[in-house]
Amino acid sequence: MKRIALYRIFVIVFMAVKFFIQITLFQKRFHSKGSDQLQVQWEALLRKQAIEYRETALRLEGLLIKLGQFLSTRADIMPQVFIKELEDLVDHVPAVPWKEAKKVLENEWDRNYGEIIQKISIEPVASASIGEVYHGYLHNGEEVAVKIQRPGIEKVIRTDFKAIKIIMWLANRLTSYGKRSDLPKLYKEMKYVIGQELNFRKELENGRYFEKRYDEFDDVQIPSYYKEFSTRKVLVMEWINGKKITELSFLEKHGIDRQELAERLFKVFLEQLLQEGKFHADPHPGNILVKSDGTIVLIDFGMIGEVKKTDALAIREVVEGIILDDYDKVINALEKLRFLLPHANKDELKRVLVTLISTYVEHDITQMDDLLVQQIFEDVQRVVKNEPIQLPSELAFFGRALSTFVGILYILHPKINLIQLSQPLIKDWLSRNPEGTSDSVVKLLREYARPLLGIPRQLQEALNEPKRYREWQERKDRTDRTISYYQSKKRDAFLFMVLTSIAIYVSFLLYEIELAYGSVAVFTISFLYYLRSTLVYRRLVNQLSRKDE
Repeated sequence: MKRIALYRIFVIVFMAVKFFIQITLFQKRFHSKGSDQLQVQWEALLRKQAIEYRETALRLEGLLIKLGQFLSTRADIMPQVFIKELEDLVDHVPAVPWKEAKKVLENEWDRNYGEIIQKISIEPVASASIGEVYHGYLHNGEEVAVKIQRPGIEKVIRTDFKAIKIIMWLANRLTSYGKRSDLPKLYKEMKYVIGQELNFRKELENGRYFEKRYDEFDDVQIPSYYKEFSTRKVLVMEWINGKKITELSFLEKHGIDRQELAERLFKVFLEQLLQEGKFHADPHPGNILVKSDGTIVLIDFGMIGEVKKTDALAIREVVEGIILDDYDKVINALEKLRFLLPHANKDELKRVLVTLISTYVEHDITQMDDLLVQQIFEDVQRVVKNEPIQLPSELAFFGRALSTFVGILYILHPKINLIQLSQPLIKDWLSRNPEGTSDSVVKLLREYARPLLGIPRQLQEALNEPKRYREWQERKDRTDRTISYYQSKKRDAFLFMVLTSIAIYVSFLLYEIELAYGSVAVFTISFLYYLRSTLVYRRLVNQLSRKDE
């Protein structure tokens, strides 16, 4: 049943529409009210939805699992309570029977698998949503890993993308996420990256890229690939004996220093994230192994992101601006990176950046007053929620990789100091003075040799003018309430349009003429109401924009 396209689309879209309706009704019922009890009820609703999503994803498999993993890292668009429930969502799918896997293998090789493989396990050593890995031996005795694509997975993924496209279209009109995110562009990026993962030839190409990139790293190993045996659905690579890097009992058994291992791993991935070029977009523990001698092994290069040259230079400008206390430069660089959508309040963003970075630099944040830390992060969360800020779709997998990777580091070494570790690496990175790095930064680093992010700063002008900030905040609160009211009217009207569209379709199927006429009438009224609300909303936004200017 779960492989039937219409069934999958119905289940996925129905679940999403139900979530939208629940959220809309909750917000409408408790509009302009606020209390601790209300917050508890809101989080309970989101937690219930997250649990239902996780259970549905594990039942249907396919794209929902990967989408859940992706959403669990999107703090810029997803509520924290939702993220928490999805954090444990991993590729947890049953193994494909060997008979089916063998059929894929022999169809791709166009011969009996025994002509190439001398021996292969009939049970996979690893099973994921797109492919399964088997342990085998070539006729020359070489040990290999054979990755075989799950039968029919391409059709399943294509079907799921149709459902996701419908959901994103609805989300763009029924929720506030469309305001803060470029959902069409995000959909396009997801489809491209995951589509690449379905083509094992691309994974082979990526694997060879990283094999060459880490050729001079003595303590990093990338498996070799057998191009002559690899196809679009089958990938043959060198077998490397190792364990997941987070398997702490293995590290202890072989006397591997966890702190030293975490520091080496940090340097390996920082090199990927700071430099122009490809980076491993799915660095979960199963894709990072460690050998008994402490060598780090990177595998599975199906999901790869890329830092383009222009983005690499913009990231460099962010670092420069922080070093030179030039937060206008930081904001401009974030705009180049497409973090800021139109109408973002740059002054407010600058104020929050100054507060956060100054506090972090001047104090040990782990020893600061808990109330102060809470206030700072609430301030940051408020701005991210209210301002048109997004994680650009092109960098979405960058953020996903970063958050996953940081989680591994803290498992290995809970007290790791990422700032301290990054100082010499970033100073060296900047001192190479490639295109886009100003001479002033290099001169500053060489002449004064100040540690990166290590000089105490004074709070900026925005922090010294609480009256102006308070007045701005009051004006912004009034603006938010007004816009929220008209957004709510638009959502209600559009929701009725969706529901009556379904009713019209059902009524024609059942030949219920009276129901059809009634549904058409309600749809027409809803459409006119939606049109009127949209015109009023746009006129109001334009008026408010002119006032702000």
